[in-house]
Formats: sequence, C-alpha cells, structure tokens
Amino acid sequence: MMKKTIFALLAAISIVTNLCAQPRAEYPRPQFERTDWVNLNGEWTYSFDFSASGMERGLYKSEGFQDKITVPFCPESKLSGVGYTDFINCFWYHRKISIPENWNGKNIFLNFGAVYYKAEIYIDGVFAARHFGGMSSFAVNITDLVKPGSTHNLVVFVESDVRSGKQPAGKQNLQYESYACNYTRTTGIWQTVWMEAVAPEGLHSVQVITDIDQKEVVIHPRFYQELGGKLEVILKDGEKTVASKKVTASAHSTVVLPVKKMKTWSPENPFLYDVEYIVYNKEGNVVDRVNSYLGMRKIHIEGNKIFLNNEPYYQRLVLDQGFYPDGIWTAPSDEALKKDIELSMAAGFNGARLHQKVFEERFYYWADKLGYLTWGEASSWGMDCNDVEVARNFMTEWASIVSRDRNHPSLLIWTPTNEEFWPDRVQYPRFMEDLYALTKMIDPTRPFHGASGGTHIATDIWTVHNYEQDPAKLKEQLINNGKMFETPRWEVQLQQRNIGFNPLKYTDQYNFPSYKKGSMPYLIDEFGGIKWNPAQQEKSAQNTSWGYGEPPHSLEEFYHRLEGQVDAVLSLSDDIWGYCYTQLTDVEQEQNGIYYYDRKPKFDMERIRAIFTKEPKTEK
Repeated sequence: MMKKTIFALLAAISIVTNLCAQPRAEYPRPQFERTDWVNLNGEWTYSFDFSASGMERGLYKSEGFQDKITVPFCPESKLSGVGYTDFINCFWYHRKISIPENWNGKNIFLNFGAVYYKAEIYIDGVFAARHFGGMSSFAVNITDLVKPGSTHNLVVFVESDVRSGKQPAGKQNLQYESYACNYTRTTGIWQTVWMEAVAPEGLHSVQVITDIDQKEVVIHPRFYQELGGKLEVILKDGEKTVASKKVTASAHSTVVLPVKKMKTWSPENPFLYDVEYIVYNKEGNVVDRVNSYLGMRKIHIEGNKIFLNNEPYYQRLVLDQGFYPDGIWTAPSDEALKKDIELSMAAGFNGARLHQKVFEERFYYWADKLGYLTWGEASSWGMDCNDVEVARNFMTEWASIVSRDRNHPSLLIWTPTNEEFWPDRVQYPRFMEDLYALTKMIDPTRPFHGASGGTHIATDIWTVHNYEQDPAKLKEQLINNGKMFETPRWEVQLQQRNIGFNPLKYTDQYNFPSYKKGSMPYLIDEFGGIKWNPAQQEKSAQNTSWGYGEPPHSLEEFYHRLEGQVDAVLSLSDDIWGYCYTQLTDVEQEQNGIYYYDRKPKFDMERIRAIFTKEPKTEK
C-alpha cells in the first residue's frame, strides 16, 4: 500500500513538473474556457526551406525533422532555441499528437493562437486546412483525420513574404537588420497551439452586449450544430447567482439576463461577473460547458468627448508594442503579460494603445482583471492599402480579430491601421469605408478609428501624431492640428497630391460623421517619444539608438521636457480628449521607453507617475 502511495505521489510530482516546464501552459482563451483540452506547446522539430522545394520533397508527409524548436516562440527568438534572424520565407514544423481515448464521439479541434503568415496544416500527410493571416486565431476540425487513442503526425507549413507589400507586417523590419522603429521579424507559430474536444452540438461562440442603461446582458449564441438541445446561461457574482435562463440551443435564440444591483466595470473598479454556459442535448444531458466572464460597461461618443459608463472619461494611454527581448512578439510567460500592465499603471497610465500587433487573448484577460483600457489595432504597416488583393485579405482577417475580442470590457476602440498617408483616390477610400461598415456590423458597440494619425476617410474619432519636442511649439501645433477640422487634414493632403478627390463630399453620401471641430473626439494618440539612454549619452560617436528629436542632455532636462509636453496636451483638454505617450518600453534600438527593454525602470517612477496622473484642465 505504501509503495502504491509513493508511486502515485511521484507521478503527481512528475505531472506538475512537466506542466511547469511547458512554455505558456495556461489556457489561452480565458473568456471561453473548456476543461477538456491538450496544450501542444513545447518541443517540436523543424526544417528551413530556403529554396521553397519542401512540397516537391514531400515534407508534408514528415514523421519528424532533424532540428528542434520550442513552440510557441518564433524561430527568430532566443526562447525558440533557434535564433535565426534573417528572412524566412518557408518553414516546416512537425510534432506527434496523441488523441485522448475519451474524445471518441466528439469533434476534435486543432487551435492556433496565431501563425505568421500563411499556414497549411497536414495530418499524416493529408491536407487539413489553410489559413491566411499572421494576426488572427483559427481552428481546424481534424475529427475525420485522427482516431481517439492513436498518435498522428502533425505538420505545419508556413510561408511568408514580408517584403511583398501584400501582407501586414506591423513593426517587423523589411530590411536585413533592425533600424529606427522597425524590429526583429516574427515568422511562423508565435502563439499557443492546443487541441480541444467539443460535442457536435457544442457552443461555437457568443456575442455579449452589456446594456448598463437597461441593466441587462444580451447574449447571442452560435452552435456548431443545432440538434434540438438547450442552452443555459448562468450569471454569477462570486458564489451568488445573479440571473439565469435556459433557451433553445439555436442561433435564433437571444438570452436576455436582468442584472439587479448592477456593478459596472471601470479602471477604478474592474468588477467582473462570472458566466457559465451549459449546453444540453435533447435528452437533457450536459454535452458542453464553457466558463467565461463579462464586465458591465458602456463606451460611446457625445460631441467631442468619449464616455465610459455615461460619464466623460479622459484616457491617459501609453503606446505598447508588445515586444520582448527573448520572445519578440511572444511574451515569455503569462506573468510577463500581467507585469507589463502593472508597470504601465505604476507609471500613471490608465490604458494602452496596443500598437501594430494583435495582442493575445491572455493580455486582454489581464487588462479586464486589472482595470486597464485598451485600443485594439492590427499590424497594418508593410501592406499596400491601395491594393485590392491586400484589402480582401486584410478585411477577412480583421473580421476574425473583431469577432474574437469584442467581448472584452477593457477594449474600447477599434483601430485597423496606422499612419496611412499615401491614399489613392478610389481604392483607399473604398477600403476604409468597407472596414468601417464591416466593423460596425460585427461590433456596433465601439467607436471605429480607421487610420491612427493618418488620412481619415471614415472614422468616429480624430487623431494626430506629433513628436515636436518643445512643449510650447507642441501646444501651438496641436491647436493648428485642431483647425484642420475646418479644412480637414485628408482634404488638404489629397489636394496637395492633386489626385482630384474630395472625400468630405464622398463620405457624406454614406452618412459618416461630418469632420468639423467639436463634432467628434480629437486625440493626440502619439506624442513624446523622448529618447533617453544614459549609456549612449557618453558614447555619442557610437550612438546607434533611435528616438524622436534631440535627446535631453540631463535627467532633469528629461523630466522638464516630459512634464512640459504633458501639460501642453492637458491645457487643451476642452478640445483634445485624451493622449497616448510613446512609449512603455524601449524596443531594441528604439530607446524612448519609460522602462528599458528588459522592463527595468529608467527613471524615478514616483516622479513619472506624478506627471502622467495629472488631470486635464477643462472649462466648467
């Protein structure tokens, strides 16, 4: 008996040790969580395919390659164990997957958090699926290709041509080496891969709309199949059931739950209700159970103010690019995601513009939990927005991104692109109008911000980027930027380019907001970027770091300039309703962060916090 107990204890220790050793072992989709899943992160094998001959060589039938890589870290990263930073156009992955025997009778999904850029999936040499897009999550139904209780060969073939102008690159460098504000590339798998078993009539997804005015939650469910069952939704405040309802398991069903003694979500009080979704078959047996959460909050626009929970809410954001020294686009741990938010809040910010990268769902989870505002943005740099094929591919992926993240209370604004300054007179306006319409169809509850700091065609908020370092000049330029409402910036730009197009008249026929001063919120969603690297100050001849403007000559000069810039923005808060400072951390050679790239503080954080927690000055 004693021997059995010891063996059981050793087995338990072994399981815990393996879980701890597995990279990114946490469930990757915390707002739609099932218990029946298998994490596939860890050791895979791989092969480069520089000549793009792998298909001819039959690599899709592989039973294992020679070299090893740690997933979910991209091959360019240190954490992957590869660390190859030159361009990678073709890359092959392989690992064995064992299907649990108790998954018999269920649909088996192979899930990918994200793979850059084009992925083809093979099971035992048989084609399973193809996915375009390096930012969006996707699932592959492999039920017919695998057998419960058996082991199979999984091969993932990745293609990327980041210099083609056909695919969004974000801040991935399009040259050999990183330079300015462009950094090491990310190719292939860069988010968690996992398998999940779901009943044929299981819950596919939900759209959750929190209506704080009516004090109710409205839920629109979607199922894999509708087989005559029921869906029960239970809303909880801790252990207390606030509301519950059982409806027919159908996409035609709408679940409306009254929320008595409603608690709203905000940065000051990020209260989250727990939600349980239970699917019953027609015999009344439970066949699917999903755990989730929601935050009761409302975001809308009135005049030139953004409102949170029916009150004007000034956003003090920081630019967060989500790069890590050892993982590049992939955080080394779940704790690292949480820590970035905590560092930002410690510096005095109440949120972040998530810049040129679609952040993983675990980041939004921590933002929801901690009370941290976010703007969702795609990795748009590197693509030609005037190209019809690019627009087609981007809109498909953007729709998936919006659908995935629309239930997170921390996410306030949708921003598909950044600094689009070179539009043509037909395709770019068409692209932006289509993005506006598409986003509103999928999620009508949030403002749409088409091109951050760029050429605005269809947008709910007006933004500019300005890195003027002198506070007095910055204030004057922001006032002049605001005057562009009278002669819109994009109209001036397009007239200057003499391409014969008046977007104001064009967009008016589609009932987009008129771009006049006071008609919509005006924000400076990039400013600052003050370069500070003490080590480089002493080595100016060898200074390869990058930032905006002439760096301060002393630490005291840095504080003075920073406070002057923030004061300049705050003094205009009757017109400018929020800001985003560049940036949270240094990223490689760009060294204008509040923190170093390794997340260590550069400054006296109490002094930094005192600057960024200043309140806007408004006329009463």
